[in-house]
Amino acid sequence: MFLGTHHPKLDDKGRLTLPAKFRDALAGGLMVTKGQDHCLYVFPRAEFEQMARKVADAPFTNEAVRAYQRYLFAGTDEQRPDGQGRVSIAPELRRYAGLTKECVVIGAINRLEIWDAQAWQRYLDEHEESYAEAREEVLPGVF
Repeated sequence: MFLGTHHPKLDDKGRLTLPAKFRDALAGGLMVTKGQDHCLYVFPRAEFEQMARKVADAPFTNEAVRAYQRYLFAGTDEQRPDGQGRVSIAPELRRYAGLTKECVVIGAINRLEIWDAQAWQRYLDEHEESYAEAREEVLPGVF
């Protein structure tokens, strides 16, 4: 399970060092893809393959399904962390997420999300109020 917030830096070669606590879970390979809200998703390879099968099983006769499949699969890059836990973020993915030197990596249960640090702060500022309201919608009667 991926949890927590980390603040790695993107180096001049477009590499990002993954948090040490996640490296074992990602050692077998990972998939970096465009996420919602202009962040990047990082899935362990097995998790991505499971999700990809579900996406592939959707009826491709539906225009929205075809568009989603194209966007997801064309924007995915397979990576294997190097000995220092670094992965290369493809230029197109860096552009999509607006990644600069300062990044934020958050754990989101089954995936990591990579954000530009300023974009992450803006997201938090814009959504902090709705967090309490969303709890009731996401987990009615739990808290």
